[in-house]
Order: sequence, then C-alpha cells, then structure tokens
Amino acid sequence: NAPVHSTRIRVGRSFKGFGLSPGITREQRLELESLLKNALEALGDDLKGSYYPLLGMEEKVRQQLVDDHFLFVSGDPNLIVGGMERDWPEGRGIYHNADKTFLVWVNEEDQTRIISMQKGGDVKGVFSRLARGIEAVGKSVKDASGVEFLLDEKYGYIHSCPTNLGTGMRASVHVDLPGWTAEGSGALNERCEKLNLQPRGTRGESGGQTGITYDISNKHRLGYSEVELVQCMIDGVNTLFDEDLMLQIKHNIKLKE
Repeated sequence: NAPVHSTRIRVGRSFKGFGLSPGITREQRLELESLLKNALEALGDDLKGSYYPLLGMEEKVRQQLVDDHFLFVSGDPNLIVGGMERDWPEGRGIYHNADKTFLVWVNEEDQTRIISMQKGGDVKGVFSRLARGIEAVGKSVKDASGVEFLLDEKYGYIHSCPTNLGTGMRASVHVDLPGWTAEGSGALNERCEKLNLQPRGTRGESGGQTGITYDISNKHRLGYSEVELVQCMIDGVNTLFDEDLMLQIKHNIKLKE
C-alpha cells in the first residue's frame, strides 16, 4: 500500500574453495573474478549483460554507477580494518543487465552480492528476478568449474559478516516518512525494532540520513525463509506508512501535491 520510490533485494553468496574477503589471497581473488566474469556473461534472457572491472574503469562511468546506487565504493573503515580492501581495486567489478535491474557485485565485502532492483513497489517482480538470478549464477558457475555455493547445514549461506549468515538476504524499499522524521530518529528506530525492520538513510549503511526518505529493510537473515523475510518487510513498511499519516496530522505536516 505504501507509495515507495524503489525496491531492492540482495543476497550474498560465497563459493567453496575460495577464502572469504578478510583472508582471500590476491591469486584467489583474481581467479574467482575470472571464473565469475565468464559465468556471468554466459547468462541469458533478461539477466544477460556485461561485466565491468573496477580496475581501469573510467572515473565518469564509475561515479555515475555510484550516484545511481548501483556500485559499491572504497573507504569503509570496517572493511579496511577487516582486511577486505587489500589490493583495491584489482579483482573487483560489477555485472549488470541492460536495464540495470539485475546486478552482481564481485569481491567487495562478499565474494558476490546478487542484486535485483527497480523503480516502484513491485516486490514480487523483484523477488522473482532475484530467485531466477541466484539459480542461474549458481548453475553457470557450477557448469563451468564444478564450484558450488558455500552452504552450511546449520548456519546457511556463509558470508564475511556474521550478521548475514542464513539467507544473506536484505529486502528493502525507499519510502518517504515525513511524520516519523518529525517524531525523531530515536522513535523510528524503536518502532522498527518492534517490527523486525532496520531503517537506514538512502546513502547506505554508513552514509547517514538526509531528508524524509528512508531505506527500510528486514532486520533478520537467520532463522527465517526468504519469503518470510520479504513478507515481514512488506507488512512492516505498510504499518510504518499508515502510522506516518497519523504522525503527519500530529505534527501539522502539509506535503506539496
């Protein structure tokens, strides 16, 4: 019900036989990049696209991808202290289809981040594309090399950060919440905690909050199915939006048509 600007769902995936980013060797990283480049560029239909390595990428192209929220950047202190930006930008890159609705980050925090995104609130369409993309990437890599996703029976899909254990999935929307903005960030954080949601600014995990637009996502990764987590996000965002309308009245907020 909530009028969202955009929808984005991502998972992380690691591969057997390669170190996680805090301990991966330079040789492993380059080998994995080569393997993934060939496997990704073998994808077809609406997932078909091209791989663009960070090394040698024109600055204008790189900045545009960053500004459009498609590409990761260097300089995160947590990644640096964890040893995840060694040999930067070598061995890193981005794959995307023609419409930039299906993307794969290679060798950032995780070996891969598989992402489905588009404008508007068609969560079902975004989720469906992601599911097809995960299956296609896994099959293409396995067909080419025999290498499979790193999956543990107890902990699910293994990632560099323990908070992503399990599904490794983060389903999010960008939505305007002027009422909650007036109520204060503390109140919004507290409400999201009760709804099992995580609020962020639209500039990412460490980018801070500006304006009235928030990135709202599921909080949990482990102990729930992907469908349950997406539904939690949908229900929670609809609840926040309904409450925001009441808070707009409380704070006498009149939005421009």
